[in-house]
Amino acid sequence: MEAAGTDEVDKLKTKFMSAWNNMKYSWVLKTKTYFSRNSPVLLLGKCYHFKSEEENETAPVRSRWPVENDHVVISGNVEEFRRDFISRIWLTYREEFPQIEGSALTTDCGWGCTLRTGQMLLAQGLVLHFLGRAWTWPDALDIETSDSESWTSHTVKKLTASFEASLVGERGPPSILKETRRRSFEVEGRNEICHRKIISWFGDSPLACFGLHQLIEYGKKSGKAAGDWYGPAVVAHILRKAVEEARQPDLQGITIYVAQDCTVYKADVIDKQCISTGSENAEDKAVIILVPVRLGGERTNTDYLEFVKGILSLEYCVGIIGGKPKQSYYFAGFQDDSLIYMDPHYCQSFVDVSIKDFPLESFHCPSPKKMSFRKMDPSCTVGFYCRNIQDFERASEEITKVLKASSREKYPLFTFVKGHARDYDFTSTPTNEDDLFSEDEKKKLKRFSTEEFVLL
Repeated sequence: MEAAGTDEVDKLKTKFMSAWNNMKYSWVLKTKTYFSRNSPVLLLGKCYHFKSEEENETAPVRSRWPVENDHVVISGNVEEFRRDFISRIWLTYREEFPQIEGSALTTDCGWGCTLRTGQMLLAQGLVLHFLGRAWTWPDALDIETSDSESWTSHTVKKLTASFEASLVGERGPPSILKETRRRSFEVEGRNEICHRKIISWFGDSPLACFGLHQLIEYGKKSGKAAGDWYGPAVVAHILRKAVEEARQPDLQGITIYVAQDCTVYKADVIDKQCISTGSENAEDKAVIILVPVRLGGERTNTDYLEFVKGILSLEYCVGIIGGKPKQSYYFAGFQDDSLIYMDPHYCQSFVDVSIKDFPLESFHCPSPKKMSFRKMDPSCTVGFYCRNIQDFERASEEITKVLKASSREKYPLFTFVKGHARDYDFTSTPTNEDDLFSEDEKKKLKRFSTEEFVLL
């Protein structure tokens, strides 16, 4: 009888907390986000500038990271930035979804934000894998936003004019134009199917391979339960397990590697990429590399701002999850010293993604938010996507350049080293140490101290 009474109290407490969180997180915050016309905006490796055409002709775009990094793609136009940002997949709190096994919870309001931002990080990696960085959602600009004027005080809407100009400029036999349009529609149709499939993998049901229900099941093995708050490092390992356990044929060509003690062991990454997919013509697997790091001790060290900017400027970056204590955000870009992010702390109704043509609007954020880097919590996880082994080799070089440029003679936040993790078992001395470390890495290791390098 006593046990039954305790269960009833727990259920009542769960219902009360759910009702409170639903009320708390179902309000749309009517704050405006302002962007400067005079500073470039970086979004996951792409650079945008909001100056008008006339201004750009006389004053070309200049930015530290785009100049130093050849991979940054420079674009103009406010609408292009909006289309790009809104096309990123947005995962937020949900309510009234199927009950989580082992609990009475039907919402993740108030506790699931890090899982949601982890989902966004993985979703961006899958978008790169299946659709590419140039892909944008055709309906992105149709989403209504309450603060559309706040993108910039000098919004120039040239999308319609550009589209009309392209139609007027079309030349050639009608048969060729008809074939071109047909192919364009076919490509758009295939992309839309893939777009919906990616979102369906994150649906709030027990069957969705990257849905909240599955992630919580994997979290139980690390001592976490539904209703607990998850840190960004724990979520990185949960995502790795979820991708490894996924049985969908489309997902057999991608894997996740989580760095150990802020070190990416290159041989281990390549081993994961070389695992056969089971087909006769198996190619290298794509890999998403997740690196849990700390940007300081109890507070974020502002010296690491250039590191964050550099990482978000790379075409390989799929974002950063972190934020404030007990509040996780998905960071995708920056302007000046402010980070651009998507906020999962907004409670939306459950969407059944198993239904054909389910609505997509609630999975795309209508407007970005900005936060000063100084307010960021030091604990975070950064992510990168590499399509194959050659891509990984190039990415490791580019990321290492950013780490060296932003470390300011300190030991970098994380490193890439040759060999396997087992080669660095310090209970025994590696026989091939000379081959494992470069000369620069040896010098840095000699200067190593716990004051310069913070392990998780």
